[in-house]
Amino acid sequence: MALIIRIDVDRPYGRRPLARHILSRLSSDLYFPRVAGFGFLAELRTMLDWLNREGARAHVFFRRCTLPSRSIIEILDSGGHEIGLHLEDSRSHERFLEEKQIIERHAARKVMTISKHGSGGAKYGFHHYPPYEPEKYVEWAKLASMRLFLGNQQDPLMEPTNAGNGLLVFPSAFWLEPHWRDTKKFTVKWLLDHAQYRDIVLLVHPENVLADDGLVVDFKRIIKALESRIVQ
Repeated sequence: MALIIRIDVDRPYGRRPLARHILSRLSSDLYFPRVAGFGFLAELRTMLDWLNREGARAHVFFRRCTLPSRSIIEILDSGGHEIGLHLEDSRSHERFLEEKQIIERHAARKVMTISKHGSGGAKYGFHHYPPYEPEKYVEWAKLASMRLFLGNQQDPLMEPTNAGNGLLVFPSAFWLEPHWRDTKKFTVKWLLDHAQYRDIVLLVHPENVLADDGLVVDFKRIIKALESRIVQ
């Protein structure tokens, strides 16, 4: 039993300052190159450094606009992390396959894990299809012989299920960012206690965690205290 760390890489240039926020939107909706000098995936790089120092491993999910640079891929590989698909355009099976192939060609490896960008409602970018329809993603993942689907529900007490064809489904997660968590019921102490005897998914967004000193402290405390694993 262990922590399953899920990192959703939503923004190529983060949220702050305003100029980097604009570059993130430009990259998402149109195109902007990966420029390290402007802080491309800078928050993710910092978070991976923390994980690697603690020997912690994570599933890291990328959109088409956050495809990792070669240097980021090297950091991911050195830490034993796994690259996954953060599905954005989920309007059809064909679009799912297209996004999966984009990630696989870029990273030069088979992608076996999937999460969904957004939980319904708001539209996050030109390519984003907002509805959250996990039953579809589970079926598509099974057809593609994928190994893991990590869902967006917010009750970490929900148990994982075996969906068949080797696909494990975790429907919910412990969201570190408090906006998506019942902070009175699911505290960091709750996570530290419960993840010692059952698998719990910890969901984080690098740009949100690094923008909040309290979340940085919580994240470092969690990865230092708990064993983490990659779902095989």
